[in-house]
Amino acid sequence: MDIILSNSSDLPIYEQIAAQLERAILNGELAAGERLPSIRSLANDLRVSVITTKRAYTELEHRGFIDTVQGKGSFVSGGSAELLQEGRMRRVEELLTRAVDEAAATGVPLAELPAMLDLLIQDVREG
Repeated sequence: MDIILSNSSDLPIYEQIAAQLERAILNGELAAGERLPSIRSLANDLRVSVITTKRAYTELEHRGFIDTVQGKGSFVSGGSAELLQEGRMRRVEELLTRAVDEAAATGVPLAELPAMLDLLIQDVREG
């Protein structure tokens, strides 16, 4: 699995790493029990600090997506389908929260957001 970082993204580097790993887990690219690269090797591969990759792994562990075993490494959690669904819902909530925050910051009336969301849903359903 390749992790692609963007300097132009609003997300901090650790969040970009965590989000891409989480997405790979939710999409089944990374299976339960699969070993993740070590924090140090991932930092070297991505040319970021070890602190950054450690923070990404800590975030994923806090969310229940990975388990870290001292001296052995980090592994994709063997969580149930409910955990995966909860992770998907949490991700959507985070994105919607960011959209609401962005709308408020740019002066878009919050009352217009439900209609905008309805249009987006309609576009997705149509194809």
